[in-house]
Amino acid sequence: MAQAKTLKVFSLVTCLLLLTGCWYDMREQAKVKPLQSSDFFLDGQSSRLLLVDTVARGHLNSDKAFYQGMNEDDTPVENFPIEITREVLERGRERYDIFCAPCHSRLGNGQGMIVQRGFKAPPSFHIDRLREAPPGYYYDVITNGFGVMYSYASRVPPEDRWAIIAYIKALQLSQNATLDDVPPDQRSKLEEPGQ
Repeated sequence: MAQAKTLKVFSLVTCLLLLTGCWYDMREQAKVKPLQSSDFFLDGQSSRLLLVDTVARGHLNSDKAFYQGMNEDDTPVENFPIEITREVLERGRERYDIFCAPCHSRLGNGQGMIVQRGFKAPPSFHIDRLREAPPGYYYDVITNGFGVMYSYASRVPPEDRWAIIAYIKALQLSQNATLDDVPPDQRSKLEEPGQ
């Protein structure tokens, strides 16, 4: 029994020693830290500037409509570059409530909580100019900011930007809808008492 216990302790100590040896080798490997001098290049620098038009792997955003919201002639896209589904609208509502509603309000009227606390009110999404604005315009504003609104490019990925815009367009439709906009087979549900 004591011999088995001694063997276990010996095995554990041996494993620990082997692991510390690996850790030390990895920690002390040859490397050059950023901005450290080096004799490898003639100018003594260890880092190189990126070549012009270099694109990091996985970041070739060649679809200008999707990644910039612009046509080839640099005008805002008129149509969504994604399919608008119920799931996209639900994702858009969720992201809108997180990123946009504090200023624009959940109704999109520009009277969010930030405004109620004394900050400048953003325009309502329900004014003619913004109701008629193409989706590419909204994408540009979310990406690059506008007025006192800063860029959300680092916080909201492109897919979510388009989902937010789809929700804003649905919000605009809902706030300006009339009974004539409801399909005839659905109107009876609205006209029922208690609905």
